[in-house]
Amino acid sequence: MGTNLIFWLFVAFFQAVVAACIGAKFGTNGNPGDLPKWYAIIVVLFICVYVAGFAWSWGPLGWLVPSEIFPLEIRSAAQSINVSVNMMFTFLVAQVFLTMLCHLKFGLFMFFAFFVIIMSIFVYYFLPETKGIPIEEMNQVWKSHWYWSRFMEDLDYPINGNLEMSKGGQGPKLV
Repeated sequence: MGTNLIFWLFVAFFQAVVAACIGAKFGTNGNPGDLPKWYAIIVVLFICVYVAGFAWSWGPLGWLVPSEIFPLEIRSAAQSINVSVNMMFTFLVAQVFLTMLCHLKFGLFMFFAFFVIIMSIFVYYFLPETKGIPIEEMNQVWKSHWYWSRFMEDLDYPINGNLEMSKGGQGPKLV
């Protein structure tokens, strides 16, 4: 978790660096005047470093974490909802990005850096470590978490895997 936190802060830092570079040159009016080629190369380089940091940290988490935290009984349904929500928000961000850029100017990059920090804090405190934990034991992980345990029911599922979802919403049954 510590290495991931470093990458998350790395992503937020380079968002802030891009905001500072753009803000220093364009200001709040958006008129760059004479933009030297070396300056443009530096900004593009910082954006590339940000994208690389995102690809190593936050990028895969939206796909990886849901596949690890849901029990086998609901994993396929949960993943389909996850994919739908992920695509919906990707579409939404793509639709509002240019409008936000026109209104917030370089502040847009600070906006995204702020949310990277908020997401990092949320994940650090509210998402339990799943490395090396079999999917069958995830229920116990949630039960032992300091926050999520209050939402978990005390259901004892058989360890041997002889569990099947029953029809009519009656919950799981032994087979």
